[in-house]
Amino acid sequence: MLMRTDPFRDLDRIAQQLLGTTAAGTWTRPNPMPLDAWREGDEFVVCFDLPGVSLDAIDVDVERNVLTVKAERRPTAIGETKVEISERPLGAFSRQLFLGETLDTENIKADYDAGVLTLRIPVAEKAKPRKVEITASGGKKAINA
Repeated sequence: MLMRTDPFRDLDRIAQQLLGTTAAGTWTRPNPMPLDAWREGDEFVVCFDLPGVSLDAIDVDVERNVLTVKAERRPTAIGETKVEISERPLGAFSRQLFLGETLDTENIKADYDAGVLTLRIPVAEKAKPRKVEITASGGKKAINA
């Protein structure tokens, strides 16, 4: 039998039950998933940690400029098993990001590997720096816009 001696985890579990975040062992509201985001050249990269989530349990949607990632971690013990310790949260998880107008939401690429969902969101062409040509009676000159 496995034993757990960390009293703070028990306090966290009790607090979650008292505050209504769990009911009968299932999640009643989505929980945030950790993420990292950075700009890499002409695209933004966003990585979500989703360990133990199968690919078919992940859903990525974009509506207007709101990116929504939903995932569900399902129990691995089925049938007449007796769970001794259950610390990994189960159920639905959701995270929303508000994307700026300068991102190309039509060309988002998603990859899932080793429990990490990676989204690559390109910068829209209209938002990239470009040269503006100025003509004058003395000749042509290009400046940055």
